[in-house]
Amino acid sequence: MAEAFLVAEDLHKSFNDFKAVNGVSFTIGKGEIFGLLGPNGAGKTTTIRMLSTVLEPDSGEITIGGYSIRQDAEAIRGLIGVCPQDLALYEDLSALENMVFFGRMAGLNGRDARTQAMSHLKLMGLEDRARGKVAKYSGGMKRRINLAIALMGSPQLVFLDEPTVGIDPQSRNNIFETIRGLRDKGMTILYTTHYMEEADRLCDRIAIMDGGKVIRMDTPYQLKGEIGSPDKVTLEDVFLKLTGRSLRD
Repeated sequence: MAEAFLVAEDLHKSFNDFKAVNGVSFTIGKGEIFGLLGPNGAGKTTTIRMLSTVLEPDSGEITIGGYSIRQDAEAIRGLIGVCPQDLALYEDLSALENMVFFGRMAGLNGRDARTQAMSHLKLMGLEDRARGKVAKYSGGMKRRINLAIALMGSPQLVFLDEPTVGIDPQSRNNIFETIRGLRDKGMTILYTTHYMEEADRLCDRIAIMDGGKVIRMDTPYQLKGEIGSPDKVTLEDVFLKLTGRSLRD
């Protein structure tokens, strides 16, 4: 594996008597697309919130780009970008205005924010709609803007939390191509999704969580090979075998 860029060691987090994360450890290599999968309530969101400095772990250590989250959280914030599942957009502003605003929040000056914004809008196929109000955008366009905003400030690690929920195949394909292109340029990506075919298609390695723990971690090919022929078994087969078929409402 490539040089480690993110190291999570024995993370624990409880809310009152509920143990949301219970001893989670994994490493993400620089330039790797790492999938973090699990049913509802598995602990993924809490884990990501700790990794992205939003929540402090009860115990355990996180190192990103050589910085400890306990000692250098501010330095880590300068290395990461977050694309949340819930759209974080100002609908009365244009796409460009949204991008510049979030660029300034990431510490860019006005000119650099505008330059990066136009570059990322072009990357997402939205350059011609840069001055259109986000309120008029389709769901797929909003998802692409959401991803573009996460790239403002040139992060080295991006957290993508279900970035393709509810979008059309064209927008999904654009996002896939963008993610691969970012990885090929050396960006490190943590990807969460409930679409198993996406994880199989995109991720170099996958960790499957349940009950606050990582219950299995390997490449998609190796995970499928553990229960049958990798060419016939799906990642969904693996997921259901490991986590069961009970509903997690």
